[in-house]
Amino acid sequence: MRVVGGWPFRGDLSMGMCLPCLGGPGNDLSTSPDRETRRRELAEAAEKRQKETTYRGVKNPQAVERNKKNKEMEKQEMRPSPPGGGLKWQVG
Repeated sequence: MRVVGGWPFRGDLSMGMCLPCLGGPGNDLSTSPDRETRRRELAEAAEKRQKETTYRGVKNPQAVERNKKNKEMEKQEMRPSPPGGGLKWQVG
């Protein structure tokens, strides 16, 4: 029996030393992706969160988009046409 830190200890002193922060082997840790890959992944995740937030509680997001486009087209139709009706006359 050994005494470790004032306490009797039975077993191998290297037991529990499997993590690199504890002084054990840690060569199998994966490296982080490069900056460009990480930046792209973060942008994709942000876009996904934005879409989820926009359509939260909506059963059919495509119908919502169609409705928005239809309303925009109606607004454009209601606007007055430019002077002269937008037609050009040619005198020949």
